[in-house]
Amino acid sequence: MTNKTKILFLCQEMAPYLELTEISKITRHLPQAMQENGYEIRVLMPRFGCINERRNKLHEVIRLSGMNIVVDDNDNPLIIKVASIQGAKMQVYFLDNEEYFHRKQVFHDSKGKFFADNDERTIFFCKGVLETVKKLGWAPDIIHCHGWMSSLVPMYVKTAYKNEPTFKNSKVVYSVYGNDFAENLGESFYKKALTGPMTEQEAESFGNGNAVALHLGAIKYADGAIIASEEISPEVEKQLKNTRIPVSTITSTENFEDYPTFYDQVLEEDMAEVEA
Repeated sequence: MTNKTKILFLCQEMAPYLELTEISKITRHLPQAMQENGYEIRVLMPRFGCINERRNKLHEVIRLSGMNIVVDDNDNPLIIKVASIQGAKMQVYFLDNEEYFHRKQVFHDSKGKFFADNDERTIFFCKGVLETVKKLGWAPDIIHCHGWMSSLVPMYVKTAYKNEPTFKNSKVVYSVYGNDFAENLGESFYKKALTGPMTEQEAESFGNGNAVALHLGAIKYADGAIIASEEISPEVEKQLKNTRIPVSTITSTENFEDYPTFYDQVLEEDMAEVEA
C-alpha cells in the first residue's frame, strides 16, 4: 500500500466531539491509525448543535463554504468548519446548516420523538460530503462510511456521481453497526433522496428508510462491507452472506491491523475485474 492511497471517512459521530455509540470510538482511532500507516485521510461529519464550537475550536473554512445543497427542491446553505484533534495531527471537517443542525439534540427531541426532518438531514449530509470533497479537489481511493446517516453515499457514488472525476475510481466500504433506530425516515424517503439523473428504481431498496433498509441499500452499492458490531439485524446478516462483495468482521474498537488488509482486498477486487 503506497503513501498516496487516500481514504475518506464519513461518520455521524466521533470522539471527542460526539459520543453516542461504539461508532465514535472507531471513527476517532481508525483514521489516525490509517494515517500513521501511511494513508492520506480526510474525515467528515455533521456539526450537530450539541458539539461545542468554542471548546473544540471549530472554525469556518471559507473556501469550502458557500455551496447550496438541494433537498426536496429546496436550496440549503452548506457551511464547512474544521477542527484539529490534539496530539493526532488530524483534522475533522464538519458540515453545518442552521436549519438542520442547530439544535441541542441529535436524532430525537427532548421528549424522545424522532425528528421529522431526519430524512432531509441524512440526504443533506450525504450530498454535502460529496460536494465538499469535490470542492477540495481530493479524489479518494476508498470512501469508508460509518453509521446509517452515511448510507446513501454508496448509491450516490455509483449512480449520480459515477462520472465525476473525483469519484470515478473510488471504492466504497460500508460498516454495519447494530445500534439501529426503531423509527423510519418516511414513505417518500427514497424518492426524496433522488438526485441528478437517478431513477426511482435505483433508490427503491432504501424504501421508507428504516434502519434495515438503509443498511441493505448501502450494501447493494458498496464495494466492500464490514460487520462492526457483535449483533446486527438478521436480515442484514443474511444479505451479507449472499453478497459477492468482500465482507469482513472487525468489531474491535482498539486494534485496527485488519483494516489495511481489507482495504487492499477491496482495491484488488477492482484490479481483478479490470484484468477479467
